[in-house]
Amino acid sequence: MKLPSYEQQLSALVATPSVSSAHPDLDTSNRPVLDILATWFQDLGFSVVYLPVPGEPDKANLLATLGQGDSGLVLSGHTDTVPFNAERWQQDPFKLTTRDERWYGLGATDMKGFFPVITEAVKGIKAEQLKQPIMVLATADEETSMSGARALAEIGQPKGRYAIIGEPTNLQPIRAHKGIMMESVRIQGLAGHSSNPKLGKNAMEAMHEVLAELLLFRKQMEAKYENASFAIKTPTLNLGYIHGGDNPNRICGHCELHFDLRPLPGMSLEDLRAEISQRLQPISEKFNTPLTFESLFPGVPAFEQPQNSALVQAAHELTGQTPESVAFATEAPFLQGLGMETLVMGPGSIDQAHQPNEYIAMSQIDPAVAVLKGLIKKFCM
Repeated sequence: MKLPSYEQQLSALVATPSVSSAHPDLDTSNRPVLDILATWFQDLGFSVVYLPVPGEPDKANLLATLGQGDSGLVLSGHTDTVPFNAERWQQDPFKLTTRDERWYGLGATDMKGFFPVITEAVKGIKAEQLKQPIMVLATADEETSMSGARALAEIGQPKGRYAIIGEPTNLQPIRAHKGIMMESVRIQGLAGHSSNPKLGKNAMEAMHEVLAELLLFRKQMEAKYENASFAIKTPTLNLGYIHGGDNPNRICGHCELHFDLRPLPGMSLEDLRAEISQRLQPISEKFNTPLTFESLFPGVPAFEQPQNSALVQAAHELTGQTPESVAFATEAPFLQGLGMETLVMGPGSIDQAHQPNEYIAMSQIDPAVAVLKGLIKKFCM
């Protein structure tokens, strides 16, 4: 069976909804996308297995393998997209549209466009030509919980030596990124008539001190931690959401804050949470208001692959671009945690990700195919 063209493959993937969202009404299964990929890779001679995501019957990962061995190359991408605002698109998000040497469509660059690059790179390769296997990994729910990557970490698959995650980087090798934590602080006060403060316990006043303590913590982190390879060289802490009370003449009975923290490589999510909890507990005791500090999702650790690793050096030679660091998080720490040298690098620009009228430039495709072919030749043949 003849493999569809790059444009035909991308069109089929874009036309297949796979929105990942924390809101159940927006969330969709990624299995139809996996079924399409399974067909293509089976036609290319790969063996294909579905790897379930525990607790999510509509979600799965897919692993396609060509060749044998335990030191192969993993080419990985996520199959889900973010939700979208159809009214802000100039065309149907689920219909691939060609204009100005670009392909427009939901997920075209982030990151369904990477899978047809892989099929073009492996086309014609036979298992007997390989000294080490080529493994293609398609994951679930990267845009929300990263439950697909977490499930792989739990079962210890895939087993390879090198991994490329094809997030859109304009083929810039990315060897490090910050982590991300999203946390909540909830303070339970006691409502009462505002004419007499003694009638209640004002949760907003307690939260005022929580805010001050978090800003102090941020300042201290900025003084203590620095990594010159990042454009923003220090950890960041953003106060993103706050809500409290219900009326001006009522003592605020409840207040809630959400914030994110993006640590540098070497900073432990668990240690950061423990320190924040320790800092906030005295505020709860001072105001005699119960304080709950919880994570909104498990978080993603920071990631760093040494500059002198074989994979980083190979990507540098093949692209001619110096490996860099970025602030956004990926599945890289989970694959690296399986024992693989890991790098983030793929076609398309992150500037197009999560945007209306998302597109991938046609000029990105052939260079991306050439880079993957070079990596396959070096590490598998």
